[in-house]
Amino acid sequence: ASPGRARAWHRPWAMLSAPLALLCRSAARPLLHRLGPKRTSGARRTVFLRTALAMATGGNDKDSYSSTPQYTNRLIHEKSPYLLQHAHNPVNWYPWGQEAFDKAKREDKLIFLSVGYSTCHWCHVMEQESFQNVEIGQILNENFVCIKVDREERPDVDKVYMTFVQATSSGGGWPMSVWLTPDLKPFVGGTYFPPEDGIYQVGFRTVLLRILEQWKRNKSTLLENSQKIMSALLARTDVGVRGEEVPPSSQEVMTRCFQQLLESYDEEYGGFSESPKFPTPVNLNFLFSYWALHRSTSEGARASQMALHTLKMMAYGGIHDHIAQGFHRYSTDQHWHVPHFEKMLYDQGQLAAAYAKAFQISGEEFFADVATDILLYVSRDLSDKSGGFYSAEDADSYPTVQSKEKQEGAFCVWTAEEIRRLLPDPVEGIPESRTTADVFMHHYGVKEHGNVNPRKDPHGELKGKNVLMVKYSLELTAARFGLTLEQLKALLAKSREKLYTARLQRPRPHLDSKMLASWNGLMISGFAQSGAILGKKEYVDRAASAASFLQSHMFHASSGKLLRSCYQGKDDSVEQSSVPIHGFLEDYVFVIQALFDLYEASLDPKWLEWAVQLQYKQDELFWDPKGFAYFSTEAGDPSLLLRIKNDQDGAEPSPNSIAVTNLLRAASYTGHKEWVKKAGQILAAFSERLLKIPVVLPEMARATAASHLTLKQVVICGDPSRQDTRELLHCVYSTYTPNRVLILADGNSTGFLYRHLPFLSSLEKKDGKATAYLCENFTCSLPVVSSQELRPMLLP
Repeated sequence: ASPGRARAWHRPWAMLSAPLALLCRSAARPLLHRLGPKRTSGARRTVFLRTALAMATGGNDKDSYSSTPQYTNRLIHEKSPYLLQHAHNPVNWYPWGQEAFDKAKREDKLIFLSVGYSTCHWCHVMEQESFQNVEIGQILNENFVCIKVDREERPDVDKVYMTFVQATSSGGGWPMSVWLTPDLKPFVGGTYFPPEDGIYQVGFRTVLLRILEQWKRNKSTLLENSQKIMSALLARTDVGVRGEEVPPSSQEVMTRCFQQLLESYDEEYGGFSESPKFPTPVNLNFLFSYWALHRSTSEGARASQMALHTLKMMAYGGIHDHIAQGFHRYSTDQHWHVPHFEKMLYDQGQLAAAYAKAFQISGEEFFADVATDILLYVSRDLSDKSGGFYSAEDADSYPTVQSKEKQEGAFCVWTAEEIRRLLPDPVEGIPESRTTADVFMHHYGVKEHGNVNPRKDPHGELKGKNVLMVKYSLELTAARFGLTLEQLKALLAKSREKLYTARLQRPRPHLDSKMLASWNGLMISGFAQSGAILGKKEYVDRAASAASFLQSHMFHASSGKLLRSCYQGKDDSVEQSSVPIHGFLEDYVFVIQALFDLYEASLDPKWLEWAVQLQYKQDELFWDPKGFAYFSTEAGDPSLLLRIKNDQDGAEPSPNSIAVTNLLRAASYTGHKEWVKKAGQILAAFSERLLKIPVVLPEMARATAASHLTLKQVVICGDPSRQDTRELLHCVYSTYTPNRVLILADGNSTGFLYRHLPFLSSLEKKDGKATAYLCENFTCSLPVVSSQELRPMLLP
């Protein structure tokens, strides 16, 4: 499993990887002992995960360092919030770059590579325990060249070494700890290490000393083994066509993917595992598409039910922040109750779109309300004044202003006493004497002594605390207290506002104010799709503002290249790192997708033009002409040992999965048929995986249908400011049609679309009214002028 999906939790035990020959090399003792008994089960893992020691995050946190730090290293010159958190460690950290590589070669020292991100709980724990430890810092400084990498800033570096860790240990996660030869080849890796040895754990200090001992005694063997490891990794990561360039059967792939999702589906609580439980929007999007293509079958109905039930249970659960909106990263239990409390931008973007589509499919206002809830959170808490979106909010914070240690979830949890104090008013008009707190606590499952299972909290961080989750339907709660539904809704809304105001008095979690092109792309799609489906122009305008931000701050017009990241600066400015990081495949793919979504929502062709420009640049930088599909990184960086093609949809979709649909959309808007061919070649490159285990690539499995059926071009001839045109557009926006593009033919013969699609000039309004055509392969249906005629044509 990729770290982005099932392995994304932060390991609370040391996980080691090394070739067997290396482990057994020393006659006196193995280099690294296997840690204790077999790996703990998922349930045991989540117990530890939820309850790590409180920690300090470094950086600008109030008690991490004195006002005049005792130590300052090279990370002080970086812009990444994660790197800055480590700028005052006693470890002589280097950023990833030539200065560190040259030092390792010049002094013939091993490299210790530590990879994490600023809202990673176990990264903070390892920093507090080991990287702030002066004695461990001395061992590191004297014997290793230490490099710190923000995985969100440099996913290319992270992916290369995570591939090694996963290949040699069957696991992975963050913090990632890897030891490299001076020429950057890995030979030992792991995740979190405690500072000292335990009964079943080898400590970080011991690991360092044993690795150092082996480097001194058996350098030639280490170098030889590292070369063998690289050869094996090159073979393992080689994704490409084998013989015939034929995409797999869409029907076979879709059917198998649905069956595999069905096998892992949780009937009671939704989702696709017991615990930990991730939102996995890629699975939900696949199920929606499967339903659309099989509406009249029992399997289609089942797919819709699975997706909608999962979204409902997530929205009811504690993974959903009922007070300050948005969704936490994942649930540590089967019930979506106790989350890992960090909030990630990429989750908000994908989930907003998923809930909007759920409303589009079901017509239930509940789903529209949740989409609105997510977008409120992002607009308020993750938005920069320049228009960009921040990356994340941390899980950990100080419980009170006076607190000296952070705790996970402190910003979000409640005692029953707090709620009674905040909601003391009696409820009027009911026979029993009840307070607002009584109703609120009943509805959200609040208990006097806390509602967190002690087995999920062995260190007592959440003892006596409550994670809010909807325990009863509005109808049941209303009946229980003799209220009307409207009375209850008003009471709960007012109560949530009071708790939100009270929560603002607590110390906030750390905000990662880094802005990433790829995640901004996902969030633009969330706003654009939600705005179109829900009919909210303000969401489309927010998406356009973010797209303009990307064009202004994260795009080099002269080279046509995207940048990976920029940062919140002083006085609301936007800053770049001293050595800007160029965009990776995921940046191009998610931004192109966002621009297509934004065009369909705004009908402004300038976004189409930029999307097509970026698609040409993506082809130039990343396409593999031999094995087909796109590499994740550009060629030519000698510090990257592998050019990888991600082969799994995880917390974010695989870039190649989205690229298939992007290429088909681009071809539909331009008539450039080479892009249709490329889409088929990507599917051919991943054919073996799609036929055997499509459940790991649900987004690409979904794209096989678009490739097989071809995209429908829904052309609306009319003026979008007129009511008749708006009615036809509303029909398109309110109908879930996964394999289509929307084109506004406004009569501007010199515009982008008319220049690329000459057939548009032959389409006319019927009787002077706004008119819709459904075209496939540039052949169009008879014209229709009403929503009643258009809607059935949109269905597969």
